Amino acid sequence: MGPSAIGQIGLTVQDLSRAVEFYRDRLGLRLLFEAPRMAFFDCGGIRLLLAPPESEQRSFSSVIYFRVADIDAASAELKSRGILFERDPHFVAHMPDHDLWLAFFRDPEQNKLALMCEKKS
Repeated sequence: MGPSAIGQIGLTVQDLSRAVEFYRDRLGLRLLFEAPRMAFFDCGGIRLLLAPPESEQRSFSSVIYFRVADIDAASAELKSRGILFERDPHFVAHMPDHDLWLAFFRDPEQNKLALMCEKKS
């Protein structure tokens, strides 16, 4: 009866309207709804929650990895929308049935994000 799937991921943001613009207009995620001090996006069936910190302390973020079929095409599309990559698509590891590729970038709140692609061997 343990966890079986991720239902929602929450990210702390300092400027909610700037973060909504980034995730909706630049990343192209579908905005599901907004509530006071919160915004929710659909991310392939997983809900992404953006909200300011509940206290004065800045929360630290995990990395969100967005799965893509073609990492080169996806990174080119995001670059055309003004997203700057810290690290362009690069090979990470060879697995039995695929090669893992990643590309890292940040949102306006400096949360680390990545594209991930499992290229078939």
